[in-house]
Amino acid sequence: MTVLVFGGSSQIGHFLLPRLQASGEPVLALSRRPRSPQAGVSWLPGALPNDVPALQPLSAIISFGPLQGLADWLAQVSLSDAPRVVAISSMSAETKRDSSLPAEREISRQLRDGENALATACARHGCAWTVLRPTLVYGAGLDKSLTPIARRAMRMRLFPLPSGRGLRQPVHADDIAQAVLAALECPASAGRILPIGGGERLPVGEMFARLRRSLVCTTVPLPLPAWLLWLGPHVLPPLRGPLSRLHTDLVADNGELQRLLGIYPRPFRPEPAMWTPPE
Repeated sequence: MTVLVFGGSSQIGHFLLPRLQASGEPVLALSRRPRSPQAGVSWLPGALPNDVPALQPLSAIISFGPLQGLADWLAQVSLSDAPRVVAISSMSAETKRDSSLPAEREISRQLRDGENALATACARHGCAWTVLRPTLVYGAGLDKSLTPIARRAMRMRLFPLPSGRGLRQPVHADDIAQAVLAALECPASAGRILPIGGGERLPVGEMFARLRRSLVCTTVPLPLPAWLLWLGPHVLPPLRGPLSRLHTDLVADNGELQRLLGIYPRPFRPEPAMWTPPE
């Protein structure tokens, strides 16, 4: 049988594909762009939900793409053997539910609607499903949160350090990849939405300080005073959401993850290579 991966070129896919290759099971990975040949992985052109080629029987489906797109594809495709499904959502489904910004509340709603649509589509095929909700993901230089901050700081040789009482729990993409594989083998995780955060919770300021220390070049620290952070959203409205959460805990309870899957994510120990995308 074969494992189908949507989003194999993503940061989690970067770590998952080698682990799937090591298991010896054939892997099909969908991509919008041509990909270099990779031992044990057959790359197919296509995209969710309407541009997926005809497929052979599958043992599992793994998705790092939009949940609604996966649900829409599952709702229209014909599958045999009820493959196991594991998909990635986000803790934003909860942390942005009551945001002061309508756009962020909409993101939360879309994530939760996507999770519900996926459960419905899987029930149509008799597929067991598991959804993982990660916190802040890092590790492959492909994220759109910490990596842009690191690159900008290296380019400008200046590192802004905002103050904030909120806790953060960055999770390494490889730990999520391991959780995906563990979920495939764990019947008890079926029908569950599992939060997954990193192995430690740390204040916003400490997270940024560790990020700065991990850079390959020296940067000048630029502490941002509270009055400037208060002024920021008024001067630059796009910063309103991130700045408003500096005093909010954005964390996950890993209890079920550890109990069901035996996954204990690593603490936040960033290294220079984590801010460089793979070739």
